[in-house]
This record gives sequence, structure tokens and C-alpha cells, in this order.
Amino acid sequence: MPTKEEDLVQYIAENLVNAPDEVSIKRKETSRSVVLELSVASGDMGRVIGRNGRVANSIRALLRAMEPERGPDRRRRVILEIE
Repeated sequence: MPTKEEDLVQYIAENLVNAPDEVSIKRKETSRSVVLELSVASGDMGRVIGRNGRVANSIRALLRAMEPERGPDRRRRVILEIE
């Protein structure tokens, strides 16, 4: 079941790219962080990253600003990787 963070990244990415059906997110957990790996079509990579990484950094800022869910992930840091 996707988390709020995954839903947010999925929504933003699908609305930025030309091929929203090729957007996928994989979640990997470590002891101190949660890594979200965003994968998009190669032609849409520039749209998700943005000029000088501004779009990607904005998505990361939104993830930091989200209120953490209750539970074991509460104090974990969410990291966004774009592939």
C-alpha cells in the first residue's frame, strides 16, 4: 500500500511527464531512511529534474515539509532518487 510520500511523488511526476504510464516508484527502507526511487521514460527525465535540478529539489522540499506519519517511519528521512 503506497504511503503519502509515494502518492505525492507519483502525482507530481505523472503531471509533469509526457508518458505518465511509465512513471513508477520503488520504495527501499534502511534503518535511518526511506528511499523512493522514481523512474520515468528517458525522454521525460529532463522534465522531472528541471533546469539545474530545480524541479527535483522542489519535490524533495515538499517531501521534507510533509508531516510524518505515525508509526515506525516517523523519524526516518525520505530520500528521492530519480532514475
